Amino acid sequence: MRSHRIGFFIVVLLGACAKAPPPAPAARSETWPEFAQRFIEESFRADPYFGVQSGRHEFDGQMPDWSPAALAGEVARLKRARAQAAAFPAQALDEDERFEREYLYSVIDTELFARERARRPYTNPAWYLGYLDPDVYLNRPYAPLAQRLRGYLGFARAIPHLTAEMRANLRTPLPTSFISYASDSVGGFADFFRHDVAAVFSAVPDRDLQAQLAAADEAAARAMDELKGWLEAQRATGTQDFALGTPLLLEMLRATERVDLPFEQLQAIGRADLARNTQALQEACARYLPHGTLAACVSRMQAHKPGGGAVEGARAQLAQLRAFVIEHRVVSVPSEQQAQVAEAPPYNRSNFAYINTPGPYEHTEASTYFIAPPDPRWTPKERAEYIPGRASLLYTSVHEVWPGHFLQYLHSNRSASKLEALWWSYAFGEGWAHYGEELMWEEGLGDGDAEQHVGQLVNALERNVRFLSALGMHGGTMSVSQSEQMFRTQAFLDPGDARQQAERGTYDPEYLKYTLGKLMIRKMREDWMRQHPVAPGTDPRTGWQAFHDALLAHGSPPLPLLRARLLGGGALL
Repeated sequence: MRSHRIGFFIVVLLGACAKAPPPAPAARSETWPEFAQRFIEESFRADPYFGVQSGRHEFDGQMPDWSPAALAGEVARLKRARAQAAAFPAQALDEDERFEREYLYSVIDTELFARERARRPYTNPAWYLGYLDPDVYLNRPYAPLAQRLRGYLGFARAIPHLTAEMRANLRTPLPTSFISYASDSVGGFADFFRHDVAAVFSAVPDRDLQAQLAAADEAAARAMDELKGWLEAQRATGTQDFALGTPLLLEMLRATERVDLPFEQLQAIGRADLARNTQALQEACARYLPHGTLAACVSRMQAHKPGGGAVEGARAQLAQLRAFVIEHRVVSVPSEQQAQVAEAPPYNRSNFAYINTPGPYEHTEASTYFIAPPDPRWTPKERAEYIPGRASLLYTSVHEVWPGHFLQYLHSNRSASKLEALWWSYAFGEGWAHYGEELMWEEGLGDGDAEQHVGQLVNALERNVRFLSALGMHGGTMSVSQSEQMFRTQAFLDPGDARQQAERGTYDPEYLKYTLGKLMIRKMREDWMRQHPVAPGTDPRTGWQAFHDALLAHGSPPLPLLRARLLGGGALL
């Protein structure tokens, strides 16, 4: 996932905390581009960490205010901005500006849903955890090391205050799975501050800065220890009360993705794609392990481990994938930039893989594809099983890098609209990366090799079970243990990964959007090809690159908005 855009990472509804001032219209002399730029600048001032992640390093060392008054003030700002955007007459905006306004509405509505309706700052520790990640200062070479150290010092010194605000805001009792996720992450942060940060900045010769670093790291580590202790103390009253409920789950999809479908239709869509991929797995396994069970077939694929481990295996795959994308004209590659591969830091290992990419104001080429090692608390057998097979890892690399998140970042950061480059829809971002996995198989990656197809399909089945688990657990028809069992029996995950994925669904119901986005993109491609047919007798895949380039040319908006722009509307699925 693209780490600096995800919205999952608010007592009473925030709108009731403080009465918002009446919406102020945009200044009469303000043009739409001026208004959009003002919204961006106000967003950075409200959330300077977002500014840093986006490449605006005048905000280095600054962090957001999580006090109740500040949280309420941000809700008021967003509502005011939405009203101001609506005040622009449609006839005063050109086509690009009207699209950008709809994009802006979706950005605001997504944030308001998280803050007002789901009340995440008050209910879900995951809302805070992404802000505690110092990676931008440590691993992004945007400035000399001493300059980055000064920015990091501001970040680290803010940690004790931020963790105190986090504890004050969260309302107990908390769901047990929320506690476990947050406690594991916070414990990783404490260890990281104490043992890893100093090595990154060891080349800075300034003794005073080094002394400040040691003091700031220790204070940050102590704050994390205290937060972990507070979280662990909540286990005694931990609950299973995590479900959004069906009405709020459907509202989430409308507000954040502009998808308005009945719950039963969503379930039917998920089951149909699970059945489609299960049938494809049966056919692949009939070639790969004739007369064997599906579980045995997947186990055989997973037993073929990447040479040198997952990190080394992924490094070896990236050059091959990039060359394939270019040779087969899957989608344009607009840059010579490459992604690095590294082991995930201890505080961010709740999912197997993710990528950090620079923001649209950045002038560095550093992007890192992180891969998490198995949890040392697991049994030796579980740790061994957690390392994916070579074929499964290949499609993880497809998802994260070529042509997934990394290539999408290369396109979106070049958008003429900074607003479109800065914010992304979960269903578009994860849907594109997941769509890319099946796309690469369709384009001929692996030359029909059955083992590779099994690897692609187990990744698809995992996302199918995420889709159904999110609907089931948050719609009240599935328990966490039932979700875990489904991951094991229908996605063929190992026990540790199945447990991890089921628990993720409790605090990240939006992980259903991997499959949702993929299916919307596939439907868009089908309809695009009807409107832009290739010559008779020509392989239809020759027309896909034009579709992919058009798809990636507008940032990462909710897919229904982009469908209307490219195709004039039509059924989403």
